[in-house]
Amino acid sequence: MRRGIVPFVIALGVAGCASIQAVQTRETEGMLADAGFQMRAADTPEAVAHLQTLPPRTLLSRSQSGEPQYAYADPTGCNCVYVGTEEQYQRFLRLQRDQATAVQRRRDAETRDAFYGLWRGVWPPPLQ
Repeated sequence: MRRGIVPFVIALGVAGCASIQAVQTRETEGMLADAGFQMRAADTPEAVAHLQTLPPRTLLSRSQSGEPQYAYADPTGCNCVYVGTEEQYQRFLRLQRDQATAVQRRRDAETRDAFYGLWRGVWPPPLQ
């Protein structure tokens, strides 16, 4: 009985990590699309082979004709590459900062509410 629990717990942990990664990937891809990146499906054998050579779920940059280009490959989710320009990349960075700020504000509010909940009636002192 005990030997069956260990593989189950390991499988559960792996599944949980995969779920978190899938959510993060969808959020990133959503922000890329919102920033104007274009999704290009790997719909030919050649495109699939090229997609497999790119690091998965990593934003890459390169210069083509002196202009920076950006790509984000997702070989397991959408089987596609998101490609964008410098302007779209800058929009993506702003979206990331905005999201991080919103998350931090929510965490701060939750922490503040939890703290005040502990001291309800004692702190903060009533206003005179």
